[in-house]
Amino acid sequence: MSERYAAAGPDGPILVLAHGAGAGQAHPWMTRVAKGLAARGVSVVTFNFPYMDARRHAPDPPAVLERTWQEIWTSVAPGARGRVFAGGKSMGGRIASQACALGLLDPLPAGLVFFGYPLHPPGKPAQRRDKHLPKITVPMIFLHGARDAFGSPEEMRELVAGLRGAELELIEDGDHSLVRPKRADPQGRSIDHALDVAAAWMTR
Repeated sequence: MSERYAAAGPDGPILVLAHGAGAGQAHPWMTRVAKGLAARGVSVVTFNFPYMDARRHAPDPPAVLERTWQEIWTSVAPGARGRVFAGGKSMGGRIASQACALGLLDPLPAGLVFFGYPLHPPGKPAQRRDKHLPKITVPMIFLHGARDAFGSPEEMRELVAGLRGAELELIEDGDHSLVRPKRADPQGRSIDHALDVAAAWMTR
C-alpha cells in the first residue's frame, strides 16, 4: 500500500519515492524526507517493495523490483495534474533508474531524483551499477554524501560529467543517508539542505 504526503498546492510536482534495501517506507528517514518535501511544495508518494511487506531481509529479484516500480508509477503518473518525478533512497533510486532505462515508466518521468545513489558496493569500486544510466533521456539529480562509501566524490563527479542533463549536489561530510556527524550537525540540517536543493530542482 502506498502513502501520500500532499503539498498545499494541487498543481505542484509529485515525487514517487522508493525506499532503500534495508528499511521500508515507514522508516523515519523516509517519512522525514516525504514530509519535508511536502512542506516545500512537492507532493510525495511512497511504497514498499514486496519483500519489505513480506518482512523478508533480502530484496526481491531485479525484475520484481522493476515491475513494482512500473505498477506504482502506472497508478500515480497518468492523469496527474503536476509534473511527476521518480526517485528514491539508495536501491530505490537505482531501481527507478533501471525501470526508466527499460522503458517501464510511462509516461516518462519529468526527472529522476537520487538520494545516495549506490554506484558500487562499499569497498568494491569495480562492481559498478551505472551501465544503464546513459540510456536515460530525462534530467537527473544526484544528492550524495561526501563520505558515502557507495561512491566517492571523485567517482560521482566523473559519473555525472558523462551523463546528459545530470546534476550533482555533494553534502559536506554526509554519509549514505546524507547525514553529517552529530557533533558537527546536531540538528540534522544536512538533510534539510538536501531537501531544499531537491525541491528547488523539481519546482523550477
